[in-house]
Amino acid sequence: MSTTLDRGAPASGKTDSGRRGSHGVRWWVLVVLGVAQLMVTLDATVVNIALPEAQHDLGFSDGSRQWVITGYALAFGSLLLLGGRLGDLFGRRTTFVTGLIGFAVASVVGGAAGSFEILVGARVAQGVFAALLAPAALSLLSVTFTERSERAKAFGIFSALSGAGAAVGLLLGGMLTEWASWRWVMYVNVIFAGVALAGALLLLAKPAVTERPKIDIPGTVVVSAALFAIVYGFAHVESTSWTDPVALGSMISGVVLLAVFAWLELRVAHPLLPLRVVLDRTRGGSFLAVFVLGMGMFSIFLFLTYYLEASIGYSPIEAGLSFLPMVGGIVASSTTVPSLLLPKVGPKVVVSAGFLVSASGMALLARLGLDSGYVADIMPGMILLGLGIGAVMTTAFQGATAGVHHEDAGVASALHQPAGGRLDQYGAADHRCLVGRDRLPVLAQARRADRGPGRGRGLHGHPGVGRRDLRGRCGARGVPDAESGSGALGGRARDRPLSPNPPWTW
Repeated sequence: MSTTLDRGAPASGKTDSGRRGSHGVRWWVLVVLGVAQLMVTLDATVVNIALPEAQHDLGFSDGSRQWVITGYALAFGSLLLLGGRLGDLFGRRTTFVTGLIGFAVASVVGGAAGSFEILVGARVAQGVFAALLAPAALSLLSVTFTERSERAKAFGIFSALSGAGAAVGLLLGGMLTEWASWRWVMYVNVIFAGVALAGALLLLAKPAVTERPKIDIPGTVVVSAALFAIVYGFAHVESTSWTDPVALGSMISGVVLLAVFAWLELRVAHPLLPLRVVLDRTRGGSFLAVFVLGMGMFSIFLFLTYYLEASIGYSPIEAGLSFLPMVGGIVASSTTVPSLLLPKVGPKVVVSAGFLVSASGMALLARLGLDSGYVADIMPGMILLGLGIGAVMTTAFQGATAGVHHEDAGVASALHQPAGGRLDQYGAADHRCLVGRDRLPVLAQARRADRGPGRGRGLHGHPGVGRRDLRGRCGARGVPDAESGSGALGGRARDRPLSPNPPWTW
């Protein structure tokens, strides 16, 4: 199977900025892929802000609320590897376009939902189509930018969008919830999907399938069940505890099934995940770096959102704006590290330094209290977090797809998704357990508690709880009073790496 962007390109090889396949068009391809990636990434947080309003409107319980997030996570996490492999087999443009259309339709259904069941069903459908869309976007980026100088710049921009997307989702969710309706956090995806779809149809050529696709059905079933069990176990921790038998049983079963999956992949003729993809030292280190980074990143988003709204009394829009320094740090490091530092010191130094910078930012944020100020206490930690996240993410993005062969680009991209199958999002469950599930309703009610009569109502419309009350009710554990093949521009030989091995190794 091969894909060419310009089937009618002149043989002379002259660039023509007005035709598909030209050198300049690849940067427009980056715009298309970036918009799609931004949509998937911000969807991880944009819904969180609107959940209380949706709960009030549709009338579902606090215990049911987590399934709006968990439904998406289970579908996305369990089908991500399959989605990446389908892109390798049937063409990345095909899966990319299918994912965009399906995600947009599911968003419309979710926005118009009149019941809790329909909303959760729409979120599950979003997860299914995101599992097609996300790995296709990264693999298309990998096969489009193969020159080292352009590749570093393109992956830096893509990494910046991926890292900043979650923070942008908080701001966008707050704006839409306050100024419009919670339903618009679903409808807004149609705008992103429409822009990306138009660009994809114009810039990406249809794949030419030259051989019959072969799918590893036993491996697909086993790994999907394994990822489902692990993600469900993490999700179940949120409503129970780390020692709950169901949660532990699910996670242990998932790990055992992953071992069975690895055994199967060594013996089947057409493995879903060729183990050469993960056994490479550079790619393996990249996968691990993104997984660890994602756990910390989504956890800090959760913690700071509750802290800013429940303890400090920020509105959703103010809380979203508060993350802009972090976004600036992510963009700054993602766009400068690939060209300035990475070629000189190598990924080991960059990733290690990035984690240390992020850890120092978290250490500053761990000292937050009820009397902390934004400029002096919160913003420095956010800036350090952003700088560290951007440095690690842009380095790991390049390493994850470096030297990948044509037939493995999609599945390698699936493994490297920033959400890591959504397991990292449930690193936030640890923070929920530390703060205590019994405290969350109190914290949620505290938003705007100190803003005077008429505005001291919580996230669910209940009377606000003052900071003095929160100090007595929620400060027991030393935690602040908050929930603490085909390229877009031409095919390449299947027996050669799509992307060059970087001039560095782990």
